[in-house]
Amino acid sequence: MIGLAEVQAAAARLRGQVLTTPCLESRTLSNITGAQVFLKFENLQYTASFKERGACNKLVQLTPEQRARGVIAMSAGNHAQGVAYHAQRLGMRSVIVMPRFTPGVKVERTRALGAEVVLHGDTLEQAREHAFTLAAQQGLTFVHPYDDEAVIAGQGTVALEMLQAQPELQVLVVAAGGGGLIGGMAAAAKAIKPDIEVVGVQTRRFAAMVNALTGSHWPLGGNTIAEGIAVAAPGQHTLALAQRYVDRWAVVDDEDIEQAIVLLLDIEKTLVEGAGAAGLAALLKDPQRFAGRRVGLVLCGGNIDPLLLASIIERGMVRSGRLVRLVVSTRDLPGQLARIAQVVAAAGANIDQVHHQRAFTLLAAQNVEIELVLQTRGPQHVHDVMQALQAAGFEVARR
Repeated sequence: MIGLAEVQAAAARLRGQVLTTPCLESRTLSNITGAQVFLKFENLQYTASFKERGACNKLVQLTPEQRARGVIAMSAGNHAQGVAYHAQRLGMRSVIVMPRFTPGVKVERTRALGAEVVLHGDTLEQAREHAFTLAAQQGLTFVHPYDDEAVIAGQGTVALEMLQAQPELQVLVVAAGGGGLIGGMAAAAKAIKPDIEVVGVQTRRFAAMVNALTGSHWPLGGNTIAEGIAVAAPGQHTLALAQRYVDRWAVVDDEDIEQAIVLLLDIEKTLVEGAGAAGLAALLKDPQRFAGRRVGLVLCGGNIDPLLLASIIERGMVRSGRLVRLVVSTRDLPGQLARIAQVVAAAGANIDQVHHQRAFTLLAAQNVEIELVLQTRGPQHVHDVMQALQAAGFEVARR
């Protein structure tokens, strides 16, 4: 089983080949949660993910013959880019098998890092089986995304850096999919500091490791914004490490993750993907469990689709009251919209969208519902705007 010695050896191999990312306190998040929060910025790696560590540690240990033949991996995300980047840097051929549904931007990004991309299958399992077939046919070395001792040891170097930078950490909160990151980190952290608590985080839709270790029965499958940890079955090595070293588990919903993504962008001005925000989501969901303690969170990746990010930001503004939908009922007369706009402007809100509803309403035929989407400063400001509209003689409701 992977231990501190293997992780320390991996750290020596990786020195100068991956970035030693900062681990810094977030005072604002500390104030919000009641814990002293430290963030490990793995989203600053060249490919914006911790996955580089395990991939690089695996590749640098290959024999000259293996290097000459090349490597193959199955991945639709960060592991693909980590393998492709370090194979290119080390002068090796790399083949990445991706399912056919993989977004084009990820395919092109992986090709740009020098990999030969093969699109095969409609599921991750079909892509994986094809990768095994190609590996056998072409003599390529398969680089597993998580269930490989060299990969696990490489991921574990995140914990070494965190405890070196912040030796007083009391809790590590780590997102888990297949378990390579949490397995390597937990093994190293517990060896250095046996009393440190390790908390694993999975999404409600893909809580496979939680089910396996706690006897719970979360149903698996469906869409999630944390696709980086959407793994249906943990690895054998990683499951054993998690069983031995992880103290407890947290399960979060996509809404929790969305909130964490927006907070990190708003407060820390740092961009993370769904998996990268899972640790903060767990902290925000149950702050009493962490209150008063020094907590380390791993921002494990920053690769997020821009359109998805735009949607998450907009939904976050709705939840915080900074984007609100009001329906104003009034007589359908010339100039009424101008009057409403003047009242809204005087109250300090900005009109984002306007829609007149004449047909689909129970109002009298000479009346109209005007739907406004407003940008505001928050819930109290929304209340003030509604009061101003009512004082001006308009009926107003929030939807």
